[in-house]
Amino acid sequence: MRARRSLKLAGIQAGHGDISEKWLELLREVVPHASRFAHLGDPNTPMSPIFVRRILGAARTLGVSVEFFPITKPDDVEPQLAAMTRARVKGIIVDATPMPRTRQKEIVAFAAANRVPVMYAGRDYVDVGGLMSYDASRPDMGRRGAYYIDRILKGMEPADLPVEEPTKFEFIINLKTASALGLSIPSPLLQRADHVIH
Repeated sequence: MRARRSLKLAGIQAGHGDISEKWLELLREVVPHASRFAHLGDPNTPMSPIFVRRILGAARTLGVSVEFFPITKPDDVEPQLAAMTRARVKGIIVDATPMPRTRQKEIVAFAAANRVPVMYAGRDYVDVGGLMSYDASRPDMGRRGAYYIDRILKGMEPADLPVEEPTKFEFIINLKTASALGLSIPSPLLQRADHVIH
């Protein structure tokens, strides 16, 4: 699946909030028999209510449960990861709120130590050993940002520029991590990935 076609194949509307449904759907494909999942994110960010609502909607559709583990400061991460262990979740979603990134390596290390699959909202997690990510294409967002800066520098008023939602998304899988976790990634899922790290 190439990035430019990701939303069409995902069957969801364009929009950063909408991709949260896809996080759970893709994670469930990796662990199809799992029924208990966790969602880690900061409830105080504007996007968080949208992420939570859509993930819970996807959970109802898939017949699984998702428990939200909130973090509002970096020191919340370690106790919430411990709480996930006690809850015996079989998969974790780390959403796109900024707070989890303050403990990125700790979260990735926790997943490895506990052999739990995690879906991240950002390739940077996968690059440091995370299992997989689904997020807006950062290179494409950078190009669009450069376009807007160019228009502004040429005299266009920022208020006159249209608001754009991301249109290109990337699904990335780290096969080295999958192997370390003892996971076999289904071939159809690998074929839909935009990038596979070997």
